[in-house]
Amino acid sequence: MSLTGMGPAETRQSAPASPTARSMWRASRMAILLGLLVVGAAVVTVALGGGAAPSRRLDPDDASLDGSRALAQLLRARGVSVDRADSVTRARELAKGGDRLLLVTDTSFVLDPAGVAAIPGDRVVVGDLYRLDLLAPGVRSSAQVGQRSREPECPLPAARAAGSAFMGGAAFTVPRGATGCYPAGDDGWTLVSLPNAGGTTTVVGDGAFMTNRRLAEDGNAALALDLLGTAKAVTWLVEPPEEDTVAGPAGQSVYDLMPPGVPWAVAMAAVAVLVTGLWRGRRLGPVVTERLPVVVRAAETVEGRGRLYRARRARGRAADVLRAGAIDRLLPRLGLAPDAGRDEVVAAVAARTGHAPGQVGAALYGPEPADDAGLVALAHYLDSIERTVGEH
Repeated sequence: MSLTGMGPAETRQSAPASPTARSMWRASRMAILLGLLVVGAAVVTVALGGGAAPSRRLDPDDASLDGSRALAQLLRARGVSVDRADSVTRARELAKGGDRLLLVTDTSFVLDPAGVAAIPGDRVVVGDLYRLDLLAPGVRSSAQVGQRSREPECPLPAARAAGSAFMGGAAFTVPRGATGCYPAGDDGWTLVSLPNAGGTTTVVGDGAFMTNRRLAEDGNAALALDLLGTAKAVTWLVEPPEEDTVAGPAGQSVYDLMPPGVPWAVAMAAVAVLVTGLWRGRRLGPVVTERLPVVVRAAETVEGRGRLYRARRARGRAADVLRAGAIDRLLPRLGLAPDAGRDEVVAAVAARTGHAPGQVGAALYGPEPADDAGLVALAHYLDSIERTVGEH
């Protein structure tokens, strides 16, 4: 296109297209900030929780809220030896010393439940465990009830001395010759005591009253001490550590066998992937207006399009554009709706201009001009129609 004839007001300085340091900082500052936040969160997480061990419920060596270290220390303070056993074999060996109580908190890992039931002496069973029928013959779980403070309502000395306790979980039926305490309405009892071949078996619905979290509430500590302190020693049967069941040197897990730098490498790789995604990802923001290097006059645009129509001999396309533009400008002047029909438009234009309806219809909706002269004549006629309508 020709740029001649353009005045000083119609020219503008071209702007550089390459990014500047300021634009790069504006585009990437959010990604950098998010990357720093992710790195900071990872460092804080590793620093605060990297060395924390998982909680082991009712474990005599666990000092967490769900552990039972406080109860084990109270028993030792009363002269009762507390021995932690993570296998039936170890529990049998400890039972050879005599005058020992067995506390069973989990049997899901035990391959020989009958072997546990064969260990002589008093025993306390916590929960509706696997093969409870072997550990406490005749005791059956009847329902699951909520845990709350309950009154003993039974003649059992340990329960009467403790008073109210935080009991619940499983509720049991009481067989003949057994004593039920801490009732759960019509669902049964949350503590059942019955004699066995070598002593007494006590079954409780849940061991929450023996945890570090609940031991100081109500009569929980007194009940736990009276139940477990009937012998000189307690064998505390617990689930073995997870790493002992994983193949590896000295029972180490696959995480123990990893080099120390692997977790850091994985964390750094994750941060790098996130930052790269934020950096290279497509950002959907507002539309940016770009300054044009030059200003092109509307007349030149129309002239250039006309030359293209002429070069392609597109007289029909040019005529359609002229007619459509004329009709769009005539409709509001004639007071017609945008969807007015052909006959309605022709009649209105003919009435306003005084031209014959056939002539007006041929101009607005007629066939394609046969040559360039016919196209020019059509343009002049449409222009005259618009002027006439505008004047009236």
